[in-house]
Amino acid sequence: MCQFCVQHGDGKAWYLQAENYVASLEDDLERREYMIDFVQGFSEKQPGRLRGLQLLDQIPAPLSSLAKKHLTAKQKKHHFGQPVPIEECEQILEFATSVVRLPCVCRTAAGTPDNGYCLAVTVGPVDGTLKEAFAGYEGGPDTGAFQNLTKEETLTVLRQCEKEGLMHSVWTFGSPLIAAICNCNIESGCMAMATTVTHDLKTMWRGEYVIDLDETACTNCGACERRCPFGALSFNRKEKRLSVDLKACYGCGTCRSACSADALTLLPRAESPTMAKVW
Repeated sequence: MCQFCVQHGDGKAWYLQAENYVASLEDDLERREYMIDFVQGFSEKQPGRLRGLQLLDQIPAPLSSLAKKHLTAKQKKHHFGQPVPIEECEQILEFATSVVRLPCVCRTAAGTPDNGYCLAVTVGPVDGTLKEAFAGYEGGPDTGAFQNLTKEETLTVLRQCEKEGLMHSVWTFGSPLIAAICNCNIESGCMAMATTVTHDLKTMWRGEYVIDLDETACTNCGACERRCPFGALSFNRKEKRLSVDLKACYGCGTCRSACSADALTLLPRAESPTMAKVW
């Protein structure tokens, strides 16, 4: 169980607690303030962030490790995320009262195609908050593109994301106040994934699960390899054999949607002999 579940989930998955989506008017105003600061000028700040990450990778390991540890601690207080399987996204939608599809700031900054796969999810009204957050965002998304979604419409979006190999993740805007479900991979321009996976600076923790492969059921078709956004699945085409790198698995479960043999399932990380304490 991750630190966030202990601190903000009362021993349960923190992202399944309704109070983390809105706790009080004071907390909601705090989240709005952080969202405004985060969104405005996002594109302009990105090149500097990337240069900073590259410099961190080049300095001696002890110094780099110390700096990244400090930045990670700071990140957890403000903007922090974790992969969530689609079944638990559906549980979130059971208590969420507002889902708004909006343009993705990461994709906008990276210049990659944006199909409206970022979802603002809260308990309570959110439209005004989002429009205020994006006001004056030069070169960014038009608030007129914001679209309120029903639960079923949201699930349709999430299923399409799985087909495209995008993982689902929840994100705080002023931890532990959750404001969004994002659907991304590194190719889409996700800054958090690039920061975490490529530069080893934790912006995103591993999920509550790891993938479990039933080798007797696996047909070794290799379809799941292309679906995994973290590169945790490797298919040897010469030997026609699938292997799993559990350390690379973030537990999003996206790969399962490509498996017609139901050979891939999610195992709670706490029950994994080797991955129980790897976050």
